[in-house]
Amino acid sequence: MINKKFLFPFILVLLLNLISCANQVGKTIISKPDEYTHVYEAKEKFVLRAIAGVLKEKNIGTNVSIDKKNHRVDSDYVVSGDWRTKTRAIVKQINWKECEVGLVVTTEKKTETGWEARRLLEKDQYDSFFSVIDLRIYEEMSKIE
Repeated sequence: MINKKFLFPFILVLLLNLISCANQVGKTIISKPDEYTHVYEAKEKFVLRAIAGVLKEKNIGTNVSIDKKNHRVDSDYVVSGDWRTKTRAIVKQINWKECEVGLVVTTEKKTETGWEARRLLEKDQYDSFFSVIDLRIYEEMSKIE
C-alpha cells in the first residue's frame, strides 16, 4: 500500500497542475502519444509489478497485464464520458541494478469523426506518476517471496 502521507501531496500537485492549465487541457491534438522515461534502481521484476499495481490502484487502465517476455505492462482503455485512456510501460534492464521505464499514456477524445488523440498529461504529471511508481517499487521489494 502506498504511504498515505505521500498520497495527499501527489494528488494536490496533480490537481494544481491541472487547474493551472485548465483552459488548455485536452485541446492539443497529437498524432502520436508522448513518451517519457525514468530510471529506477531496481530489478525488472519489481518495476513491472510496481507499475501494474499503480495502474490498477489509480484506475488508469483496465485489464492491466504484465508481459515478462516483452518487458512491458499494458492496459486496456478506461472510458469516462467522451474521453478514454490507456497506458503502456516498457521496461529495459540497463545493468544489474537499474531499469529504464518508458511510459506512454494514450488519451483520446470522442469526436464526430471518431476518437482523436489529445495531449492531456504534461511532463509534470508524468514526473508525479514516476514518483508514485518509485514508492511502489520499494513496497514490492520489501515483500517476502
